[in-house]
Amino acid sequence: MQPDHPHPSLLVSILVGALLIWRFYSRIRRMVVRQKLSKVRPWITVCVLPVLLIVFAAASMWHTLDLAALFGGAAVGVGLGVYGLRLTRFETTPEGMYYTPSAHLGIALSAVLIVRVAYRLWQVSSSSPDMGMPAPGVGPGSPGSPLTLLIFGTLAGYYVMYAIGLIRWARASVD
Repeated sequence: MQPDHPHPSLLVSILVGALLIWRFYSRIRRMVVRQKLSKVRPWITVCVLPVLLIVFAAASMWHTLDLAALFGGAAVGVGLGVYGLRLTRFETTPEGMYYTPSAHLGIALSAVLIVRVAYRLWQVSSSSPDMGMPAPGVGPGSPGSPLTLLIFGTLAGYYVMYAIGLIRWARASVD
């Protein structure tokens, strides 16, 4: 008689879920507490996220709603980044440069991302594997649903603008 072992896909789901929870927790924690300014992290953000925006825009070239959602989200994100920089507390100490982002804005942006990811995971887990149909809102050749692209654009615009603000603050403090 064979002992009952959990199905491998259940274990993978549990591990992926635990990884997502840990990443979301660390993201929220980092967005609401005082942080030491990294010399590298803002530059990585400024270089990588615009490239991803361009890749998604290229993939959305023939899907006008997707393209509008992506760039509309990026515009909203840039505005939120400017607003977030105004709410940020900057301080230069003998130990280094520190900043404290707006807790409310950081939690709100993280919550939007968490809700969207949870919804997509629920959609995937509740769909029948034999359906063979793409997820709702995703057409052939489309990089994702307009809502997902809107949220990605918003987060990308916010993080790029915020990183540019951090770089400018660091340069102004050095001069």
